Amino acid sequence: MKGCEIVIKCLENHGVETMFAYPGGASMELHQALQDSNIRVILPRNEQGGAFAAAAFARATGETGVCMATSGPGATNLVTGIADAWMDSIPVVFITGQVPSALIGRNAFQEIDIVGVTRPICKHNYLILDAEDIPRIMEEAFFLANSGRPGPVVVDIPKDVQQQVIENEEELDYEPAMKIRAYHNGDAPKLEEVEAIRAAIAQSKKPCLYIGGGIITSNSAAELIQFAESYNIPVVSTLMGVGAMPSGHPLYLDWLGMHGTVYGNNAANECDLLLTFGARFDDRVTGNPKTFATEAKIVHVDIDFSEINKNKPADIGVVADIKLTLQELNKHPLRQDYTEWFAQIKKWKEDFPLTYKEVDDRIQPQYVMEKLCELTAGKAIIVPGVGQHQMWAAQYYKYKHPRHHLTSGGLGTMGFGLPSAMGAKVACPDELVINIDGDGSFQMNIQELGTIHNDDIGIKMVILNNQHLGMVAQWEDRFYGSKRGNTVMINKRVDRPYPDFVTIAKGYLIPGREVYNKEDVIPALKEMLETPGAFILDIHTGYEEHVLPMIPAGKTYKDILVE
Repeated sequence: MKGCEIVIKCLENHGVETMFAYPGGASMELHQALQDSNIRVILPRNEQGGAFAAAAFARATGETGVCMATSGPGATNLVTGIADAWMDSIPVVFITGQVPSALIGRNAFQEIDIVGVTRPICKHNYLILDAEDIPRIMEEAFFLANSGRPGPVVVDIPKDVQQQVIENEEELDYEPAMKIRAYHNGDAPKLEEVEAIRAAIAQSKKPCLYIGGGIITSNSAAELIQFAESYNIPVVSTLMGVGAMPSGHPLYLDWLGMHGTVYGNNAANECDLLLTFGARFDDRVTGNPKTFATEAKIVHVDIDFSEINKNKPADIGVVADIKLTLQELNKHPLRQDYTEWFAQIKKWKEDFPLTYKEVDDRIQPQYVMEKLCELTAGKAIIVPGVGQHQMWAAQYYKYKHPRHHLTSGGLGTMGFGLPSAMGAKVACPDELVINIDGDGSFQMNIQELGTIHNDDIGIKMVILNNQHLGMVAQWEDRFYGSKRGNTVMINKRVDRPYPDFVTIAKGYLIPGREVYNKEDVIPALKEMLETPGAFILDIHTGYEEHVLPMIPAGKTYKDILVE
């Protein structure tokens, strides 16, 4: 049996049914072996698209995504997707072909030290130099990717190792002992830690729960809701935590941070006890950590010991699995009366609701998201790109379930939306998956329209088209006197918005429609939703709207800008 066949057998043994892979000279042996497998291989039109799609498969399911590329440029095209998965703790195994081992280090054709390149942006990586090591390394790769704090793992396989023949294949152990040192997979909290958290709650008069993507990653949404309800504590989430608590829940104050709600930011900053569960005090949430929640006692529960005290000192730091921690806390609920605290929060919500000033003479992105939410009853999986549209998709679509809001949080990667929606739809074929994008972000991976049609991936695409790099332009308006630094995407040589996305989509045999008037928004959304298969809706909003609220960089929640 050849090394490439052993790799594929390992994938099958790990239950892999779908992978995203682009072939090349150093990985063609693996693709040949895949032809004798039942694994569905989806061919992206760029390796970056495959990386985002594989990670979105993992984001939508919690399973480990798998992506493969060849050496050199194929491998380096994965780097942004690997970094994106790393920043958001997404489990993906990335397999790369490599030049023959005898040529490594000789600047051979299409040789790149991808192990060296990816070392800072993955959980672990491997260079396999003997086919007999493949079963053990693949076992470790899948274990590391989706245990503890999940993340991407890179496995680099030289072509000669793929071609290496193992004569005694029947003696290979496909469930080998792993050789992993100093690795913590996530423990239950100690009894004294649980009691310390309960004691802090007992002493609190203004508690607030601050939750992050760790709640969704650990599949702990049910435990989180039980905890919040039984302890009667209000909840704010990070952008990555959206969906863990249903929108509209009386205890949920939406998400906080730079573009979060006023009432959510106020509650987190003015509480006397901040229960931080599965979040990492990201700078887009805290600003300067020294000015964040200054009067609060900080409880921080995280599975990654390196996060405790990294950005914000914790009074009670607990390194543990958040699901197990919540289960322990839920055994003995401690419900207290926070009448004054909830009265204050109610006043904040009344004084500073999340809203916008609606007009009739143009299409506003917020309006589009509101109507889309109404028409889909909040049941769709929403996958935005990165920019203003990303924020509006999080603000004005009301999420009822975890893993229904898939976004590039830590890296903020333009070009994320289209291929990620593609991966989410492959993972969840019976769900309605909608890519919300901007004209700038959409063009970064527009070639994946070919994959979408060829593999019959029925996603819906809504472009909020303002002919600008909107978020950067907003910063120019707010902090640079509206001086434009290459943020305008208008083509002055044509008399219409550029490019014509619907015509481009038709070239890929995907139907679409343009919308210029507000009265056409609802009929167009209905047409998109009722049309079988993929559909692109290019909605021309113009550049007038800013994403608000907004806490300017370097400022505190007290400096928040509102409508």
